[in-house]
Amino acid sequence: MSRNLNIIILACIIIITGCIQRINDEKATAITTTAITKAEILIGLQFNDTKRDSMQEGLEHNLNAYENIRALNLSNSVAPALQFNPLPIGFSPVVSASKPVTLNRLQVEVPGRFEDLAFYSVRELAELIRTRKITSTELTQMYLERLKKFGPQLECVVTLTEELALDQARKMDIEIATGHYRGPLHGIPYGAKDLLAVDGYPTTWGAEPYREQIFDQDATVIKKLDDAGAVLIAKLTLGALAWGDVWFGGKTRNPWNLEQGSSGSSAGPAAATAAGLVAFSIGSETWGSIVSPSTRCGVTGLRPTYGRVSRTGAMALSWSMDKLGPICRNTTDCALVFEALYGPDGIDQTIIDLPFTYNPDIDISKLRIGYLAQDFNEDYSTRGNDQNTLQRLRDLGAELIPITLPDYPIEELAIILSAEAAAAFDELTRSGQDDQLVRQIKNAWPNEFRVSRFIPAVEYIQANRVRRILIQEMESLMKTVDVYVAPSLVGDNLLLTNLTGHPCVVVPNGFTDEGSPTSISFIGRLFDENLILAMANKYQSATDWHLRHPPQFK
Repeated sequence: MSRNLNIIILACIIIITGCIQRINDEKATAITTTAITKAEILIGLQFNDTKRDSMQEGLEHNLNAYENIRALNLSNSVAPALQFNPLPIGFSPVVSASKPVTLNRLQVEVPGRFEDLAFYSVRELAELIRTRKITSTELTQMYLERLKKFGPQLECVVTLTEELALDQARKMDIEIATGHYRGPLHGIPYGAKDLLAVDGYPTTWGAEPYREQIFDQDATVIKKLDDAGAVLIAKLTLGALAWGDVWFGGKTRNPWNLEQGSSGSSAGPAAATAAGLVAFSIGSETWGSIVSPSTRCGVTGLRPTYGRVSRTGAMALSWSMDKLGPICRNTTDCALVFEALYGPDGIDQTIIDLPFTYNPDIDISKLRIGYLAQDFNEDYSTRGNDQNTLQRLRDLGAELIPITLPDYPIEELAIILSAEAAAAFDELTRSGQDDQLVRQIKNAWPNEFRVSRFIPAVEYIQANRVRRILIQEMESLMKTVDVYVAPSLVGDNLLLTNLTGHPCVVVPNGFTDEGSPTSISFIGRLFDENLILAMANKYQSATDWHLRHPPQFK
């Protein structure tokens, strides 16, 4: 009897111990009122104990929902069902039939040194190919040799697409020999930022965890350029996951100053174009990723209106802010490339199908041209070059109208980008593979992704409500001017117009005392790329900054 009692007591002890262990395990994972109290600090709110107690069950339910959703392993290519709409209330775009870009024929000759063609514009190269003075194969081979020679020095190339390029070039030469000419991009070699998928080649996003990633499709912009006859010769660097100029293979350099990075995140496209390693390139912008490296490297960039160019096959960073656009030697080249890029593909549902017709023959004296007076009056390092730009525009007949941007906490709205980026790379954070990214400082994606997980959904929605107000107020502002001029990297304009989706053309306008290029930006109405390109072209035609090239790469 005593033995049986001992067995019963032992069994009870085991059961009780197990229960206690389960209770302790539950306490370790349960959301307690103490945890809620501490979490309140992160969101700047304070509740009483009764409210905290009431919240417990709902918060635990939400946490369980998060875990179930995480189990789905959503890929970067899956966009949220909620879509950003940049159109203001009452917006009525001018709708007319698109017309092909038509420009006067140029008289272009082949230089004595063939490699000098490296810095010719797309328009000039197109005329040489059209008239069969050079072949696409010759041009492609020349650029490939320059990429092999200078690419390592600039650290601007992820992957040479040599076999593909030479096949495409030979095809273009055969077509033109048989009378089939596709247009101004026929046979023109270009490079693409390595966040664009190319079938059969790695698409690394500049980040070590994705170094071997290969997609079995071409991005829409790659397909469109292929249809236009362009020849892809390289996938060019971007700062890891589209931040800065540092990628898994190094730091992309400014061709004008190799001690300096080329800025980002379209680091490789800007550097390669400036150094004459490609005829043009494709970059992307979420918050300055075309404007900033174009400025640093002294090239011309077009950030199109949000919803103009399909992002199918491109890495997503911020679904409501990402935009793809060309980086070229001048505004006319940007127009020629943009003509091939814009329009729907039946997949990216953010695309708005509106026409584009480039007409550089404008009279700027008849335009209402605004300028951000307050920003231009700030004390910043490139102010002198920007003031000279304003004076040059006045000399060309422009009557500059001082304007002011809507006054809201613009920098604070960057949580929109941060929250979407953290969602786009949720799996990277949860898996711990973010440790493989080269940059691990506080001001880099790994930490930013972690911090952004604590942005409340309510605050993300509130920020987008403020964004809606900005869209309306920018529409009111743009009814007072046809285009406006802004310092490229001063004040709120860069982030604000990326949030509202307005187009921008950035062009070189001088140099710093250290010999690095500077730039000026032209901002236009939604879907009015034609006018800002024409306006920027007028300025470029009266200056020669875009005709200067980094000496050591000539």
